[in-house]
Amino acid sequence: MPHTIRVVYCTQCAWMLRAAWIAQELLTTFQDELMGGGATLMPGTGGIFEVYADDERVWSRRTDGGFPDIVELKRRVRDRIAPDRVLGHADRAATRAGA
Repeated sequence: MPHTIRVVYCTQCAWMLRAAWIAQELLTTFQDELMGGGATLMPGTGGIFEVYADDERVWSRRTDGGFPDIVELKRRVRDRIAPDRVLGHADRAATRAGA
């Protein structure tokens, strides 16, 4: 089953470049899982910045308190679309931090 990523960003806040960078990072890390699904940037307003994996919200600037740390975001996406996948350095950093 192909998986999808959707990054919703605020055009009023000019967050398109940040959204594109996030999408590029996720496409690079999860290229096999996203084959046939892909990543989409979706413009919004009102300060929105949210990331969805298979239509499940995995990050919200409003509820999670700011923009995601890319390592934490990759772990959340992995937990949704590829739970058995090892992220290498990202998993080791979480272990050292006690997460």
